[in-house]
Amino acid sequence: MLNLKNPLVVFDLETTGTNTSKDRIVEIALIKIFPDGKTEEKCRRINPGIPIPIESSLVHGIYDKDVKDEPSFNQVAKSMSDFLENCDLCGFNILQFDIPLLAQEFARVGIDFNTDKRNLLDAQKIFHMMEKRNLSAAFKFYTGEVLENAHSALADTRATMAVFMGQIAKYDRQTLSNLKGEVLGIIENDMSSLHLLLNKKMVDLAGRMVFNDQGKEVFNFGKHKGKLVTEVLQKEPSFYDWMMKGDFPLDTKKKLTQLRLNSFNK
Repeated sequence: MLNLKNPLVVFDLETTGTNTSKDRIVEIALIKIFPDGKTEEKCRRINPGIPIPIESSLVHGIYDKDVKDEPSFNQVAKSMSDFLENCDLCGFNILQFDIPLLAQEFARVGIDFNTDKRNLLDAQKIFHMMEKRNLSAAFKFYTGEVLENAHSALADTRATMAVFMGQIAKYDRQTLSNLKGEVLGIIENDMSSLHLLLNKKMVDLAGRMVFNDQGKEVFNFGKHKGKLVTEVLQKEPSFYDWMMKGDFPLDTKKKLTQLRLNSFNK
């Protein structure tokens, strides 16, 4: 049993997207654990008031038709705030996503969702801190050995080679999926195939531009995120100048310039 002084609410959100300032909640699940061990569960869908993008629906399975008759956040905010009152909060990646988005939803309806006096427990942080994802951990996982002389260039290079060879042996012919559960392809002991599998959405090395689902180059940051690069450059030529003068890698500027030239030549 958890050692609790205050009730602990473990919660998770399904949303219209991943922008904590603009996106909305479409489903919220909460489990309140009381200091005596008793639990209380709540789960409800919410009409976000904006369309749910299809890419989000494909992840959580909730479509516009599923929430059209559900209450708005404004209608459930007071009861939800009361449920969370004087409670500590727990979740997976809540510090980076769930709490900021939930606080934004409360702010829109005039409720101050103050976290200053709450204990915030992020299970993802514990996972990342305890189950290391560095080279030493990978070497131990794939070889069963302890990496000696870590951070020596030659030792790290030898370890990386062993890790890569171990990965190929362990995962050959297995399906690779991303964090959303979307199948990307099959891992093969073939370098060209692996490159395409791992980097097929990459336009520039820094990831400032990526290929969308239609194979078109789109920006992957800032105010134009998700927009076609060629369309942005045509409608807002100053954005090209800003990027070329900005602190972007040379590779990014080179790829951007090539896309710009290609659009002029069409």
